[in-house]
Amino acid sequence: MPDSEYRDIRKLDLFAQMADDNFTSLMRGAYVQNFPAQIELITEGEPSDFLHIVISGSVDLFSAWNGRDTSMATVRPISTFILAATIKDAPYLMSARTLEKSRIALIPSQDVRAIFDADNNFARAIVTELAQCYRSVIKAQKDLKLRTSLERLANYLLRQQRHAGGRAAFELNFEKRRLASVLGMTPENLSRAFKGLQPYGVVVTGTHITIENQADLERFAKPNPLIDDFSA
Repeated sequence: MPDSEYRDIRKLDLFAQMADDNFTSLMRGAYVQNFPAQIELITEGEPSDFLHIVISGSVDLFSAWNGRDTSMATVRPISTFILAATIKDAPYLMSARTLEKSRIALIPSQDVRAIFDADNNFARAIVTELAQCYRSVIKAQKDLKLRTSLERLANYLLRQQRHAGGRAAFELNFEKRRLASVLGMTPENLSRAFKGLQPYGVVVTGTHITIENQADLERFAKPNPLIDDFSA
């Protein structure tokens, strides 16, 4: 593994406070691999053999049942997935596939569990990250259960606008069919929802979004940090 990637992984909150010798031991069995787009990295139901770290590119976490599938989350650099299965030594509850050419570090799960038992700082960091993941899941459930599809889309656009620096015009970060899946809609419902937001100043051209009336959209969406702030 190149020194630059080694240092980038070391800076992650999950690894930042652990002892140097424990981090060295953890990374001894790790390796980095390049994957093209649309390659399935893990399959739900399989044993959690590795903790994965996205170094570059992006990964779609998804699930399937009875002929249907849905996107659960997008993982971007530099971050891990799926930590809970690694710690519990349990089957993956989601599958993962690359959305683009990606560089992934793989750390054997048994090594992660061994260092968890040996390094208190690492153990605390894992608990903190799992707690953050739990809170994100609760917020996503509140978004899905308490809001209409139109409200979910409106708040999603406001979140994306903040990520784009607050500009009135910005690009969606993935194609509309996948966005529909993330928001719990069909592509047809998403198309109708975009049209439903036109009276609130939302203009859509392909994946380019312009919010022409910020105040109207926010009055309709009623953004709430207890739902929409996934950083806390």
